[in-house]
Amino acid sequence: HVHLAFQVDPRACPALLLELTAPTASLVREMASGLVRIALECERSKGASAFPGTTAGAGAGRKLLEETVWRAYCNGKGCGYAVRRECGAADWRVLRALEPVSMGAGVIPASCGGGEGDVMYMRARFERVVGSRDSEAFYMINPDSSSNANSVGPELSVYLLRV
Repeated sequence: HVHLAFQVDPRACPALLLELTAPTASLVREMASGLVRIALECERSKGASAFPGTTAGAGAGRKLLEETVWRAYCNGKGCGYAVRRECGAADWRVLRALEPVSMGAGVIPASCGGGEGDVMYMRARFERVVGSRDSEAFYMINPDSSSNANSVGPELSVYLLRV
């Protein structure tokens, strides 16, 4: 499965850790074809309103990054769902192994990652854009984009939407 961890600093606890039900191989296949857009949608709480100051219901005051279950789409195609998780011991082993990596992709052998098998990773810087209390986006910052005239945009974008 694919795990997405958004951290402010490589040593910090992830602000958001999601596990997608999509197999890693399908995401790798999409990335090989070019641009990847991952859209994650969650339901607005019953009784919640899209207008500030008029919310109601138990989860109405929840921040977008605190939502727990998301429908997942990759390049417009449904790819299951995503679940927010707490960072466990196995996650910390992988994150610690990646601390010295500022950007790039590769494989962490099972002996280093401590999991059941090798771990494929991609580490990059992302720009966070908050559209509203119900929408945020993370755009991968590609250091080569300024020198590449054919660059269409970020290779990977993740959109969080509360609908």
